[in-house]
Amino acid sequence: MRPMTDTEKSAAFQAVSTTTLADLLGREQVMDIGIRPLWGPVPRVAGPAFTVSCPPGDNLMLHAAVHRAAPGSVVVVESGDLDYALAGGNMCAVAQVRGVAAFVADGVVRDLAEIRECAFPVFARGVIPVPGAKKAVRPLNEPVRCGGVRVAAGDMIVADEEGVVAVPAARSAEILRRARAQLAKEAGQTLADWEKEHRERIDEILAAAGFEG
Repeated sequence: MRPMTDTEKSAAFQAVSTTTLADLLGREQVMDIGIRPLWGPVPRVAGPAFTVSCPPGDNLMLHAAVHRAAPGSVVVVESGDLDYALAGGNMCAVAQVRGVAAFVADGVVRDLAEIRECAFPVFARGVIPVPGAKKAVRPLNEPVRCGGVRVAAGDMIVADEEGVVAVPAARSAEILRRARAQLAKEAGQTLADWEKEHRERIDEILAAAGFEG
């Protein structure tokens, strides 16, 4: 069987919620709760990471990345700056036209009304009206940290209203297979089935801990 293309892989992961992925990957691959959708209801997005590092107060390399990221990419930005915006409405509109799937930014943006109007998915720490400078040159597609998670270029990013998960590229096929199996099991399970299985598991844990009642 031939390997999946990035487009096929992104479409497959778009059908998997971040809650399912968190069950499989654990806390270390889930970005912290500060990285959240800035408008809603936001569609689930999935795509390979195009990574960017911006120092505090500067957004030059995000602007550079928008013109270099392949269509379908999720641009992931390391910054940590809450005082200057990494992007605004025009930059998000350009990214959307160029086929970028979303921004996931450890920082803030501006022009939220414009971003919401064009329905470009942005997951970030918030909004501030102050623009950043454009001076600092850094390499693109180097590993970054965003929301406490290490992200390398090509890792699969899945983001929805529940949060943002980074699936390491080396594990993407395995995680997709396991996610599909879990979703298939859940699809064939009624609420009564789930409740029975869940209660049995909870009772076993309680009994093993010596709980009576």
